[in-house]
Amino acid sequence: MNTLPKTLESQSKIRFQDCDPFNHLNNGNYIDYFMNHREDQLIKHYAIDVYAMAQKLGKSWVSSSNQIAYIKPALLMETVSIESQLIHYDSSNLKVEMRMYNKDKSQLKAVIWCGFVHFNLLKQQREAHSENLMTLFKGVKIEIKEQLFEERINNIRKMKANSSTIVKS
Repeated sequence: MNTLPKTLESQSKIRFQDCDPFNHLNNGNYIDYFMNHREDQLIKHYAIDVYAMAQKLGKSWVSSSNQIAYIKPALLMETVSIESQLIHYDSSNLKVEMRMYNKDKSQLKAVIWCGFVHFNLLKQQREAHSENLMTLFKGVKIEIKEQLFEERINNIRKMKANSSTIVKS
């Protein structure tokens, strides 16, 4: 039996049109990079195409919330590594954590928690996840101990600092 990956990863190059006058990725564009990563990886690893679902079934997910921490700037023409993972789900909600690093993942750039609501586009109302989706979510969800975004950011920073110290020893 093939085990599905819980953490999805890809790389992307920061483009000129997405940067501010300081050659940093514009704050609003971080979300675009995160969402593009997640959409591509859902298709690649879980065979979930949110747009095909919307067209065929009239159901998909809509964004309900975003919490983002900008830690280090992503720079023009820099290749970044993006990771994402499901950290919470229930009958109609998802919460995904995504992290952006430099190419070799030695420097954390940003962290985001994205909330999504499963939505019936035809009825214009919240939709319960199917049994198949709930089974998938159960298999790929990552357990994290933090309930608050700020606490998670602090702990990720500590983990990165500790791993850097261990590597240097």
